[in-house]
Amino acid sequence: QQDSLRYHARDLAAYRAHQHKIPLVLGTATPALETLQRALDQRYQLLSLTQRAQTASDNQYQLVDIKGQHLDAGLSHASLAYIKRELGRHKQVMVFLNRRGFSPSLICHECGWLSNCTRCSTSATYHKSMRRLVCHHCGEQSAPPMQCPDCGSTQINPVGFGTEQLQEALSEQFPDIPISRIDRDSTRKKGSLEEELERINDGGARILIGTQMLAKGHHFADVSLVIILDVDAGLHSCDFRATEHLAQLVTQVAGRAGRSGEPGTVLLQTHFPEHPLLQDLVNNGYQHFARYALSERQDTDLPPYSHLALLRAEAHDLSLVLRFLTDLVPAQPVPKIQLLGPIPAPMERVAGKFRYQLHIQSEDRGALHAYIGQLISYLSYNKLAQKVRWNLDIDPIDMM
Repeated sequence: QQDSLRYHARDLAAYRAHQHKIPLVLGTATPALETLQRALDQRYQLLSLTQRAQTASDNQYQLVDIKGQHLDAGLSHASLAYIKRELGRHKQVMVFLNRRGFSPSLICHECGWLSNCTRCSTSATYHKSMRRLVCHHCGEQSAPPMQCPDCGSTQINPVGFGTEQLQEALSEQFPDIPISRIDRDSTRKKGSLEEELERINDGGARILIGTQMLAKGHHFADVSLVIILDVDAGLHSCDFRATEHLAQLVTQVAGRAGRSGEPGTVLLQTHFPEHPLLQDLVNNGYQHFARYALSERQDTDLPPYSHLALLRAEAHDLSLVLRFLTDLVPAQPVPKIQLLGPIPAPMERVAGKFRYQLHIQSEDRGALHAYIGQLISYLSYNKLAQKVRWNLDIDPIDMM
């Protein structure tokens, strides 16, 4: 729960189970590193399922190197050939892209103008079916310009690709094949998601295009091929949890294939097929990757081997945010506490408000909680705290 009252359902369940002295079972193919570390420390009992329920062997992973390759709405020639092969076998194909809309931005071919949101530090996404530019962070909408606002050129082109553009490209490549697209835009009407899922399971759609809504919890018996696009976005991020989230997402999406009795094929399109994370995940699976990632976290003293809190502040006035957070940094170092900031959030401006953070870290959870208690007490009578919007996130999952 990231808004209003912030809590982690898993940790709350563990706390309540401990209070009532009752067993707690956590079941997942992709455990969080914090959970796995507790199991390795024998605070939890680790029970492993070593075989898949549907097939005797695991899905076959392949890394598709797209460096220098021509891409059609993000799809390589190799991926299109695999799609054609599986459709010829009367199987279903799932193409996963965690980006809705037609393209992430519009660009002027003459001067380089970009369709940025006027209220956020990001671009407005072009939705072709709606003929609108929509910011996925603040919701601001506008009509796409006929001419460049800066130079007057009419050469305004989409840059990048989303699920809407992917559907259009696949419809051109396979005009006789029914396609189903599932994202927030295509399932806005009540009951539309259930109708689309029923259509897929009845074999009405042979190509499935989806965002994270399709990542887990669905059983598509005929899906034999899963193609994951834009894998590289999770390899280079300012969030130290990005690689963990990428590995979990890849494993969950890949689990949609091979559920009919024969192993499926999973293609990962990437510019970095030699990347250690991808190599480990493809060759050794999530469990091996997770243990390797834990050793990295231990070497860098990051959670779960230390404890983190994030104090976020936002306001329309940048100077007010900086004064508020700077005032919270003590003149002298605090024993057992490390402070970083104020630093801008990964997305510095959202809905017209500037967003900055103060990172509070400690190897001792008791020391961290004691320091946070003092901080909250100070904030209760801090005048600047009444002029900005702030929140304190303990063990943050999202660094945004």
